Amino acid sequence: MELHTLILRITLGFFVLFLLTRIMGRKEISQMTFFNFVSAIAIGEIAASLVVDHQLSIFNGLIALIGWSLYTLLMSYIDIKSTNARKFLVGEPIILVKQGKIMEQALRKCRLDLDSLRAMLRQKDVFSMADVENAIIETDGKISVMKKETGEPLTKGDMNIENKKKLFPLPTGVILDGTISTENLKKLHLSTEWLQQELLTAGVKSASDVFYAEIQPDGTLFIDSKIHTYKK
Repeated sequence: MELHTLILRITLGFFVLFLLTRIMGRKEISQMTFFNFVSAIAIGEIAASLVVDHQLSIFNGLIALIGWSLYTLLMSYIDIKSTNARKFLVGEPIILVKQGKIMEQALRKCRLDLDSLRAMLRQKDVFSMADVENAIIETDGKISVMKKETGEPLTKGDMNIENKKKLFPLPTGVILDGTISTENLKKLHLSTEWLQQELLTAGVKSASDVFYAEIQPDGTLFIDSKIHTYKK
């Protein structure tokens, strides 16, 4: 490819891509849904091919770039005008935690495991599952969290009691989807026998009946059963 042809391709690709992204608006960046994500990658690939692939003519490259952008604009227009189309194109928010109960089917539908959910909650400054009243994953993949009233920051004066003594630095998961995390128990210097006794005290016969359980900093055990939610 000759130098002047390469410069022409770079110039055309840059300014056409800049113009098209301005026309399509800021949704590609600020609200990156699955469709927006795929669209942005495709447009970038076409622009890159226009610059470096000498087998792709400049005319065909520009047509492909403009054509894909027009389809993206069409989908965005349909998204705005039709609620049903919007559900099909970008999906709907999904409730992951409802009234303190982890929605197991919703996690599977979103292909999320408990570790991923906990990581997303920590990004919202929520370190204990016991503090979550409702959690919803939005269509752009971000999570919205409503804390329980007991999970909101309070002062000693508000509670009129002394703070509970902290036995552990952070809430720690000890049962994940029916499986006991012996590694986390060892880190807390707790035994499996102790955990099983705590479960029995809370009315849970087996760890296999528990979807998630975590030790709170004050030493109490939060249990989310596969059927009901307990808190001891």
